[in-house]
Amino acid sequence: MGYFTCENVTKLFGGLKALNNVSFEVEKGEIFALIGPNGAGKSTVFNCLNRFYNVDSGRFIFKDKDITHLPPHQIALHGIARTFQNIELFKKMTLIDNLLLARHIRRKSNIFSEMCFLPSLQKQEIASREKAEEIIDFLDLQHYRDQLVENLPYGIQKIIELGRALTMEPEIILLDEPTSGMNVEESQDLTFWITDIKEQWGITLIVVEHNMKFVRELADKVMVLSFGEVIAQGKTSDVLNNPEVINAYLGDKNAALKG
Repeated sequence: MGYFTCENVTKLFGGLKALNNVSFEVEKGEIFALIGPNGAGKSTVFNCLNRFYNVDSGRFIFKDKDITHLPPHQIALHGIARTFQNIELFKKMTLIDNLLLARHIRRKSNIFSEMCFLPSLQKQEIASREKAEEIIDFLDLQHYRDQLVENLPYGIQKIIELGRALTMEPEIILLDEPTSGMNVEESQDLTFWITDIKEQWGITLIVVEHNMKFVRELADKVMVLSFGEVIAQGKTSDVLNNPEVINAYLGDKNAALKG
């Protein structure tokens, strides 16, 4: 059993099988990519894991614990954070406040301690702000620190979502199309940050992505979904040059090399 395991997960929407016996394993510290055409079921894997949807069969195992039926906040408490394909930030709040909000899962308090702002709570508040400032420095977001999110460029908002996930101090981050809507420079910066997140912080990343250059540069392993079924998985170079994958998804014999 791997560090994280998706085991025979099936999800039905009426008579449609969005996922059909999907299985994969992710080792600690890996970058694992899910690729496939639109509607293949990639984000559905994330939605089932986060309990936006309930699976019809199968299970998710994280560090030998079955987390399939845990409520969403318990998934986060177990160390699994997520970004979204469509940005899900609090647009009327500042960047720093969006990051601080992610710290609520680590806040231990009660009504009395909150009312009196006891020293124990003060220490938690200081620790949360220190972590948020660390993430701001890491992602070079100092210039936007106190600005409302709604006033910031789309690419910066995507980075803030990553920052919010990091502020939770997770063990696994689920990245749902992180380069979507980014320009070339922003995508390249994201590549460097994700490399550092893996190598310096030891965080495991599971990535849904259409950008093949991004996948080829970063992913240790890849799984390809088509119509809810796994058609290939393994080492990135092997999968991206698999003729079945090229025909089903990448389009032509040179597509894998084009990125």
